[in-house]
Amino acid sequence: MDFAPFPLIDLSGSAHERGLQHGRAVPDRIKRGIAMYAESLLKAGVDWPELERRAGALVPTIETFDSAYVEEMRGIAEGAGVPFAGIVLMNARTEMVVGARKAADRSVPDGCTAALALPEATADGVLLHGQNWDWRADCAETGVLLRIRREDGPDVLTFTEAGGLARSGLNSAGVGLTANALECDRDYRRGPGVPLPFIRRKVLESAFLAEAVRTIFSTPKLGSNHMAVSHAVLHGGGGEAFGFECAPDETFWLAPDRGLYVHANHWISDSARAKVKDTGLAETPCSIYRDKRVREQLGPDRGRLVLDHFRRAFFDDYASPWSVCRPPRPNNRGALVATAAMILMRPGEGYLEACPMPALNRRFTTYTLTPDRTAQKQAAE
Repeated sequence: MDFAPFPLIDLSGSAHERGLQHGRAVPDRIKRGIAMYAESLLKAGVDWPELERRAGALVPTIETFDSAYVEEMRGIAEGAGVPFAGIVLMNARTEMVVGARKAADRSVPDGCTAALALPEATADGVLLHGQNWDWRADCAETGVLLRIRREDGPDVLTFTEAGGLARSGLNSAGVGLTANALECDRDYRRGPGVPLPFIRRKVLESAFLAEAVRTIFSTPKLGSNHMAVSHAVLHGGGGEAFGFECAPDETFWLAPDRGLYVHANHWISDSARAKVKDTGLAETPCSIYRDKRVREQLGPDRGRLVLDHFRRAFFDDYASPWSVCRPPRPNNRGALVATAAMILMRPGEGYLEACPMPALNRRFTTYTLTPDRTAQKQAAE
């Protein structure tokens, strides 16, 4: 099986113009993604008219958070020739699919293993950040890279599903982001909340780590999630990074241990484990050792780490198919899941490598974004 590289789409102009460019570039990928999630909703008893109603109900919350995101989604729909509700679905698929299920069957078998290394732990003093994204195997053929040229903040390079606004990536100010699913007993029991892709996009639009942290802490959510956020300082070197375990109504933060940080799909902060009930390990039991194995593989090279160490750790196939790098396998609902993408980044250099379906394919493609050292230095002054 041959997996083509994720297409790179350059976006610029107004929010609506960026959406048009996105939709026109990959209409087939967008349509495939919409069909996949619409089918999941149909199995949960939600037909298309009800899907449109649920999508419409989310729009006011998204618009209050940032009206430009609604305009961008309308542009994507117009450019791809698909209903607007389908693009809302691509940006709120977890909230819509999970919300359609009964309380006893709310879990979404998402995975992901993320890692980052501060400059003190790397061979050349450059911050490193990466992730295996475990989700539907079909997403290896619906993923895209968006290179977003902005006039009101840092440019953004993000990996996402076609039709989505953001998932993981970096920006021209040196901010990097990866995200992992979490679950707890507070999920989807209150509202309103902002769907996670819009929060991630806002984080990637941040010029400073403090702005990203404020977005994460101040934005209400419907379901749980973990975000690892890094910031490589572009002038003078150095950097910082933290993990944020987010329940719908509370956020718990973690710091790297001696310059190294790893997180999979279970709650690990002491404060979170004392306050929330982890309901996700029944779906992703391999999480309990995936982060351990990546940490143990990276740890001995602390101070000498390069992206190839990350690559080797993320290719770990212990206990396959319940492994760090997952080949396609059916989940307990019959959907084929896998590590759909491996993402490796040097955020301070605007450097990102991506590999579709790494358990079956070892071909990486490099994507770049020019760091804006001058703009960040001026902002700091």
